[in-house]
Amino acid sequence: MTRPGSIFDEPAVIRRLERRGSLRRLTSSSTIAAAVMVAAALLALLVANSPLYEGVEHVLGLPLEVGVGRLHVSLTVEQFVNDFLMAVFFLLVGIELKYEMTVGQLRRPRQAMLPMLAAVGGVCVPALIYLAVNVLGGGEPRGWAVPIATDIAFALGVVSLLGDRVSSEAKVFFQTLAIADDILAIIVIALFYGQTPDPAWCAASLGCVGVLALLSRARVYSSAPYVAVGLVLWACMFNSGIHATLAGVILAFALPGRSDVRLSDLGGWLGRRARDLEETYDEEHHVLGQHGFTEGAWRVEKVMHHVTPPLQRMERYVSVLVNFGVLPLFAFVNAELHLVGANLATVVANPVAHGVFLGAVLGKPVGIILVTVLLVRLGFARLPRGMDWAQVITVGIMGGVGFTMSILITGLAFVDPADAIAAKCAILVGSVTSAVLGLLFGRLFVKPEDASVAKGYPSGNHHPDGA
Repeated sequence: MTRPGSIFDEPAVIRRLERRGSLRRLTSSSTIAAAVMVAAALLALLVANSPLYEGVEHVLGLPLEVGVGRLHVSLTVEQFVNDFLMAVFFLLVGIELKYEMTVGQLRRPRQAMLPMLAAVGGVCVPALIYLAVNVLGGGEPRGWAVPIATDIAFALGVVSLLGDRVSSEAKVFFQTLAIADDILAIIVIALFYGQTPDPAWCAASLGCVGVLALLSRARVYSSAPYVAVGLVLWACMFNSGIHATLAGVILAFALPGRSDVRLSDLGGWLGRRARDLEETYDEEHHVLGQHGFTEGAWRVEKVMHHVTPPLQRMERYVSVLVNFGVLPLFAFVNAELHLVGANLATVVANPVAHGVFLGAVLGKPVGIILVTVLLVRLGFARLPRGMDWAQVITVGIMGGVGFTMSILITGLAFVDPADAIAAKCAILVGSVTSAVLGLLFGRLFVKPEDASVAKGYPSGNHHPDGA
């Protein structure tokens, strides 16, 4: 039996659509996405210290070759995950950045300056703490950037566990801070952790960027040409010595954020098409014989597809893939800590571990909170309405939840495997510590009635299907 007002004849179709809606709500949950990534990291730890370790390492080291002619890429399975799949993650990050710069918090520079400058403090203080610990302790100073990152997926997932104790304004503040943090981490990777650039491939990369700019300027609203050029850009950047994941950010900023449909006239146009469909419909014929009707419906379908900007369409294409595919796979590949036969005392005593842990757990909140206090006291900015100092301290502590970017930088920063193991151990322990401390502080000092109820999406996403 169909529901009143439903255009579907079959109850099974309605149930299928309802299931899809439930699945969409499930996959849009940052808490669930963070839990899946944690599960993948725990699985990696188990596998790394089991008889399966050597087999997994063999698979990760298998060679892959992709390309045509001179545009050729040779890499391992592990590099495919860290360089190609993470470029898809950076594509999603870039989409979020462009959205915020177009219609979100970053659209009003002065309003966005408070969390953005707080992010700068949350980058500088952890780096200084790491350098101080490792310069004085004889460690490896090259890993100074490892504790500077805040993991958006993990951190927002943990914050959501506090429910209405954290206001929607505080969540938007934290998301803006995390996005600015990602911008800084991307710049750090590009400037300090690339290889020696190859001029020819750099020139080819610039050529691809130029083609993307031309496509955007020509108002090409199909996603396919951008993706095709983006793939070539990734291959050129991989061969150039510049970290290839940055291709994802460049592609995101090239995708148009506008619709090629005049939205103000859409309602009237749909009304006219609806009347045309009513006139061409003949209930005596099978749907396969309703040529005029189906042709008109197809034209409506094509137009409606163009209503959504390519930037938003691309987000819908990749968000679930990134949250439930790319990030868990990255966590599994990079969270492997083979501790069998390792001297744990040596790992714990390594200055790298001390610098990463203290930088994340102590440096991130100190930097975020101090800069916020300073800017507010000087009158440069005010706290968002509905956000108090207890919530500032809570999100500051949560800033130490770093995983994805920290592990990515670890792989670029350290040559000695012992330093890499020490850094990864500190990243995992530091993230868990920051999450637990943030939850405890939020439960003890932030009351639900302190968090104002504001309009908007409580998760901080810009639409219900957001990543």
